[in-house]
Amino acid sequence: MPLLLPPDPARRLALYALIVCLLAVAAAVVSFVEGSWLGIVWVLLAGLSSNMCWYYVKRGKQQKSVTG
Repeated sequence: MPLLLPPDPARRLALYALIVCLLAVAAAVVSFVEGSWLGIVWVLLAGLSSNMCWYYVKRGKQQKSVTG
């Protein structure tokens, strides 16, 4: 059974970054609910990975428009 990953490397990296972002947000929520300030690190990681996701989405669109 083939994997349902996007064929474009930039879109694949965007998908991976989105997954990391969602997991980091979930980890931040769990950390804050447990009373740990370690959640701040997870929030920063979520921000970084969301920026990476947007970058790779824009890069994939740019490459798609250049190649036609």
